[in-house]
Amino acid sequence: MIDSRTAPYAAFVLRLSLGVMFLAHGLTKLFVFTPAGTAQYFASLGLPAPLAYLTMLAEIGGGVLLILGIAGRQAAALLVPLLLGATIFGHAHNGWSFTNQGGGWEYPAFLVVAALTVALLGDGAFALKPLARTAK
Repeated sequence: MIDSRTAPYAAFVLRLSLGVMFLAHGLTKLFVFTPAGTAQYFASLGLPAPLAYLTMLAEIGGGVLLILGIAGRQAAALLVPLLLGATIFGHAHNGWSFTNQGGGWEYPAFLVVAALTVALLGDGAFALKPLARTAK
C-alpha cells in the first residue's frame, strides 16, 4: 500500500536526487572532460561526435528541469533513451559492477529505473510547474 501522505515527498526526493545527478554529470562533461574531450570519447565508442553536445545539453537541461520540478515527468521520460545509450554503449562492455574499470552498467541501468519511476509517479511535492496533473 502506498502512503498517500508521504508519497509526494518520496517522489520529490527521487526527482531532486535524479536531477542533481544529471546536472552533475552534464557539468562534469562540460567543465572537466570538456566538450571536445567528451565528443572525442563518444567518437571512440563509435557514436557520432555531435551526440556528445546533445548529451551534455540534455543532462544539464534535464537536471535543472527535474530539480525545479518543471515538467519533471516529461524530462525524466525523455532522459531514459540517453541513459539506455550510456548503459549499452558506454558501460555494458565493462561488466556489471560500476566499480569495474571504466564503470560497469549497474549504475546507469539503475538510473533508467529511477527515471522511469519519476515519469510514472509524477513530480511529487514542491514542483514548480508540472505539465500534467493526474485526476484525483
